[in-house]
Amino acid sequence: MSDILILHEDQLRQRIHLDAETISVIERGFARLAEGGVEMPPVLSMHMPDVNGEVDVKTAYVPGLPGFAVKISPGFFDNPAKGLPSTSGLMVVLSSETGRVQAVLLDNGYLTDIRTAAAGGVAAKYLSRKDASRAAIFGAGLQARMQLQALRLVRPISEAMIWARNPAKAAKLAAELDGDGLSVRAEPDPGMAASWADIIVTTTPASQPILRADWLRPGQHVTAMGSDQGGKNELDPLSFDRADLYVADRVSQTRSLGELEAALSAGIITDTTEIPELGQIITGQHPGRTAPDQITIADLTGTGVQDTAIATHALAAFSKDHPNA
Repeated sequence: MSDILILHEDQLRQRIHLDAETISVIERGFARLAEGGVEMPPVLSMHMPDVNGEVDVKTAYVPGLPGFAVKISPGFFDNPAKGLPSTSGLMVVLSSETGRVQAVLLDNGYLTDIRTAAAGGVAAKYLSRKDASRAAIFGAGLQARMQLQALRLVRPISEAMIWARNPAKAAKLAAELDGDGLSVRAEPDPGMAASWADIIVTTTPASQPILRADWLRPGQHVTAMGSDQGGKNELDPLSFDRADLYVADRVSQTRSLGELEAALSAGIITDTTEIPELGQIITGQHPGRTAPDQITIADLTGTGVQDTAIATHALAAFSKDHPNA
């Protein structure tokens, strides 16, 4: 019996990066989801309000891949006051042929961060205008930084604005990101940042909308990726009225976890049967953006297929060193 490969965060950080290859890995995952045959159960989500914590479990079996991942992703939001990060977690990779454990990836959420940012890059690649050069990022955390990095891999982004509810954090992040061919500044007015941008990415855990519908203008693309739990909401539900195209990563998830939940509750959307998924845009099953003046929205809640895609990609990166993994 082959040994179970155990990889730690520092090892994974050395091999797996947010780059064009990783974006392609996640893009193929979405495509496989649209092509059919993927088994992806609903997210198992457990809330622990007395300790301000939550745990999500995600998985997906993708025919053709040698393994599948089961990811455990905790979020304990009082941790920063204890000197600990809010998120951690791990992925277990099992053989698609035998079901035996191949590897345990003790990534502390690093692979989730990478695949989440890569999904934002995929959404922008297929839904934003090809000449999009201005990005507005709502939020000043790790995903704010990584989403901007992902955008630069797929679009000619030369200017960016950062807005956050904490102006000091926005200013600090803008100063860190400014340079290397990118002009970045903090913007205290979210309406100004939104109306100025070609691409808007919301990266916050907000439970009340932070992006108003009347700030949107023709030609923009919005990626909302902060709403990954019931009750979270970053976009004004009226944004769905303004948009020409709304795309979900998985409609069944966005109905209860994403921005679609708020739009359904508000009665803005009543029928979800014709909503396209990102994989359908990638595979050409749905046309996606058809005109430069359209407003498009991508609702990314995070899917198990992304976790299996990034986990098997990570394992492949170490296969030369560990041929029996």
